[in-house]
Amino acid sequence: MARSIKKGFYVEASLMEKVQAAQKAGDHKPIKTWSRRSTVTPDFVGLNLNVHNGKVFVPVYVTENMVGHKLGEFAPTRTFKAHTAPTKKAV
Repeated sequence: MARSIKKGFYVEASLMEKVQAAQKAGDHKPIKTWSRRSTVTPDFVGLNLNVHNGKVFVPVYVTENMVGHKLGEFAPTRTFKAHTAPTKKAV
Protein backbone atom coordinates (compact mmCIF):
# COMPACT_ATOMS: atom_id res chain seq x y z
CA MET A 1 0.00 0.00 0.00
CA ALA A 2 1.27 3.46 -0.87
CA ARG A 3 2.14 6.09 1.70
CA SER A 4 -0.40 8.85 2.36
CA ILE A 5 -0.01 11.97 0.24
CA LYS A 6 -0.58 14.03 3.38
CA LYS A 7 2.55 12.54 4.98
CA GLY A 8 4.70 13.04 1.88
CA PHE A 9 7.76 11.10 0.75
CA TYR A 10 9.68 9.03 3.27
CA VAL A 11 13.36 9.94 3.27
CA GLU A 12 15.78 8.93 6.01
CA ALA A 13 16.67 12.06 8.00
CA SER A 14 20.43 11.42 7.87
CA LEU A 15 20.28 10.93 4.09
CA MET A 16 18.32 14.14 3.60
CA GLU A 17 20.92 16.07 5.62
CA LYS A 18 23.71 14.69 3.42
CA VAL A 19 21.79 15.56 0.24
CA GLN A 20 21.12 19.12 1.36
CA ALA A 21 24.77 19.59 2.38
CA ALA A 22 25.94 18.27 -1.01
CA GLN A 23 23.59 20.59 -2.90
CA LYS A 24 24.60 23.61 -0.83
CA ALA A 25 28.31 22.93 -1.43
CA GLY A 26 27.82 21.90 -5.07
CA ASP A 27 29.65 18.68 -4.26
CA HIS A 28 29.44 15.76 -6.71
CA LYS A 29 31.13 13.13 -4.56
CA PRO A 30 28.96 10.01 -4.14
CA ILE A 31 26.81 9.87 -1.01
CA LYS A 32 27.01 6.45 0.65
CA THR A 33 23.68 5.16 1.98
CA TRP A 34 22.16 1.98 3.36
CA SER A 35 18.63 3.42 3.20
CA ARG A 36 17.05 1.47 0.34
CA ARG A 37 13.56 2.34 1.59
CA SER A 38 13.99 6.09 1.08
CA THR A 39 12.05 7.66 -1.79
CA VAL A 40 13.85 9.69 -4.45
CA THR A 41 12.72 13.31 -4.24
CA PRO A 42 13.36 16.16 -6.71
CA ASP A 43 16.20 17.30 -4.40
CA PHE A 44 18.19 14.18 -5.35
CA VAL A 45 18.28 14.89 -9.11
CA GLY A 46 21.82 15.23 -10.43
CA LEU A 47 23.49 13.61 -7.42
CA ASN A 48 25.55 10.44 -7.25
CA LEU A 49 24.50 7.94 -4.59
CA ASN A 50 26.09 4.67 -3.54
CA VAL A 51 23.22 2.41 -2.50
CA HIS A 52 24.05 -0.75 -0.52
CA ASN A 53 22.60 -3.96 -1.94
CA GLY A 54 23.53 -6.19 0.99
CA LYS A 55 27.01 -6.97 -0.29
CA VAL A 56 28.48 -3.97 -2.10
CA PHE A 57 27.59 -0.36 -2.84
CA VAL A 58 26.02 0.14 -6.27
CA PRO A 59 26.64 3.57 -7.86
CA VAL A 60 23.40 5.32 -8.87
CA TYR A 61 23.17 8.61 -10.76
CA VAL A 62 19.75 10.14 -10.03
CA THR A 63 17.73 11.48 -12.98
CA GLU A 64 14.29 13.08 -13.21
CA ASN A 65 12.65 9.78 -14.20
CA MET A 66 13.62 8.24 -10.84
CA VAL A 67 11.60 10.71 -8.73
CA GLY A 68 8.94 8.91 -6.71
CA HIS A 69 10.70 5.53 -6.79
CA LYS A 70 12.60 3.88 -3.94
CA LEU A 71 16.42 3.83 -3.91
CA GLY A 72 16.39 0.04 -3.56
CA GLU A 73 14.86 -0.32 -7.02
CA PHE A 74 18.11 0.86 -8.60
CA ALA A 75 20.45 -1.44 -6.67
CA PRO A 76 19.49 -5.06 -7.45
CA THR A 77 20.22 -7.55 -4.68
CA ARG A 78 20.49 -10.66 -6.83
CA THR A 79 22.71 -11.35 -9.80
CA PHE A 80 21.31 -13.33 -12.72
CA LYS A 81 23.95 -15.72 -14.05
CA ALA A 82 22.14 -17.24 -17.09
CA HIS A 83 19.85 -20.04 -18.01
CA THR A 84 21.52 -23.27 -19.05
CA ALA A 85 21.41 -24.24 -22.70
CA PRO A 86 18.88 -26.93 -23.56
CA THR A 87 20.43 -30.38 -23.95
CA LYS A 88 19.76 -32.55 -26.99
CA LYS A 89 18.42 -35.93 -25.99
CA ALA A 90 18.98 -39.03 -28.10
CA VAL A 91 15.72 -40.24 -29.62
